Amino acid sequence: MLTTPEATAFAPLGPTVTFTAATPTPPTAVQATVNTGETAAGMYRIVNVGAVTVFLGVGTSSALAITAASSLATSIPMVAGAVEILRFAPNLYFTGLSASSTAVVYVTQGQGL
Repeated sequence: MLTTPEATAFAPLGPTVTFTAATPTPPTAVQATVNTGETAAGMYRIVNVGAVTVFLGVGTSSALAITAASSLATSIPMVAGAVEILRFAPNLYFTGLSASSTAVVYVTQGQGL
């Protein structure tokens, strides 16, 4: 049995942020931060509650996240209803380009699976 933090249930370490993915242009990115005094684990629970695929953009600034979302080569596709836990650097910005219409996406920084 693994006892590393990655093998434990996901524990939120920062507030949940949300954005509404849109087409043809991703919205201004939101930053997912860690609570003061917590360790920045760099893991994120990302939930696409929309009915369409979202091409997720991640970056160290809003502009970089928008650029990443705008290209299939640099975005991460999240199908409708997806719940993913992904590892990135801490305190990043997130946005998304929707396949059509709009889709609400929630991002929470934390630790675990």
